[in-house]
Amino acid sequence: MSEVFPKSFVFGAGTSAYQIEGGRTDGKGESIWDRFAHTSPTMAETGDIACDHYNRFRDDIGLMAELGLDAYRFSVAWTRILPDGVGAVNPAGLEFYSNLVDALLEHGIEPWLTLYHWDLPQALEDRGGWTERSTVDAFVRYAEVVADALGDRVKHWITHNEPWVAAMVGHRDGVFAPGRSSWPEALSAAHHLLLSHGRATEAIRIRVPGARIGPALDCRPSYPASQSAEDIAANRHFDGFRNRWFFDPVFGKGYPADILDAYRARGRFEGDLPDFVLDGDLVAIAAPIDFLGVNYYTSLAISAGADETEDTGVPAGPNPPEGHTEMGWPITPNALSEFLTRIQGDYSPPSIVITENGASFSDGPDEDGVARDQRRIDYLREHLAAVARVRESGVPVDGYFVWSLLDNLEWVAGFSQRFGLVWVDHDTQERIVKQSGRWYTDVISRRGLDT
Repeated sequence: MSEVFPKSFVFGAGTSAYQIEGGRTDGKGESIWDRFAHTSPTMAETGDIACDHYNRFRDDIGLMAELGLDAYRFSVAWTRILPDGVGAVNPAGLEFYSNLVDALLEHGIEPWLTLYHWDLPQALEDRGGWTERSTVDAFVRYAEVVADALGDRVKHWITHNEPWVAAMVGHRDGVFAPGRSSWPEALSAAHHLLLSHGRATEAIRIRVPGARIGPALDCRPSYPASQSAEDIAANRHFDGFRNRWFFDPVFGKGYPADILDAYRARGRFEGDLPDFVLDGDLVAIAAPIDFLGVNYYTSLAISAGADETEDTGVPAGPNPPEGHTEMGWPITPNALSEFLTRIQGDYSPPSIVITENGASFSDGPDEDGVARDQRRIDYLREHLAAVARVRESGVPVDGYFVWSLLDNLEWVAGFSQRFGLVWVDHDTQERIVKQSGRWYTDVISRRGLDT
């Protein structure tokens, strides 16, 4: 198979600020991940140094150019720009991202900027964080500051990365920062994340003529574990809890009625809508977008009694069973094809971009210094082939970003889970391009896949 993707198709790789930058210097404030990493017993390592990208970004951009990337997706650390989330702007923070953007453009790499990848300023969390409506106003102000500073050069804007994770894993499960464990707080956080997306979209559009703006929503396609009525009902609920609660409002459908009924019956709020949903909110959330970012890794079989969990039954760790990554996730590229087709049928976005897709395998350099990660190559090939298939059927997928550029801090898993196209020795900060990186360079060069 060759010439599958046109020249207009965007091939890139992504990272996030807390996972790679390090460098809490030059006026950067404390984020919820800074606090969580130093206080939670679940954290294996912190992001104090991470990949030291703050000091090594020019070298890392050189690696991007070597890989032949069309685009680089990165996130801005809110606390570099506004150390307390509100108030005075930190000029050194804006200068860092301005220099980053300039260096990308000098190498012919298009910057794709994500405003929020989970690192809320701790000062805002101390006032209630995403459970408070005032944080929406603070986010819009932050978006305006970044748009005013970088909008002359950055034309692709992602408002939020995976609001489901920020809301549910951070506020329902207590596993991620800020470590809360409350269903009402999770729902409130989810709503305010979505609302801030919509309002920031309009604010950026005013400030950046010609901007392309959208959210990056993660998904978990699912199917019933059996054809029993109980498993089918559980799967329907899981899909609403995991996918539709976030996709539907962005596309003007409001919150799904069946999940509203289920949450109300389970005592998570009272009334027709939760009291934090105010008049005009759903219209604001549905601000027109230019593309939908989709983050995809795996799919799940759902059985009765497990309609709000994601346990695959396979533990994370090295030497996973056949057909799984080291995160314990099943490798299911066909589910990506099916979900993208469904997205087009249900929502008709003007454009879809795969904003994250990748696999954790710990294959490192051998005695010859070569990182032979064939399993990652196989994973990426299969998922890019799935993208090619749906493009042929008319689904407007216009870009694909590998997660991730570098082996980074994988949140609570620390450095044990490696997703990168580039190996990073986190003791010495040495970088080695893996075989998957070389393979990706070939794909980009040929705009096609090997058979």
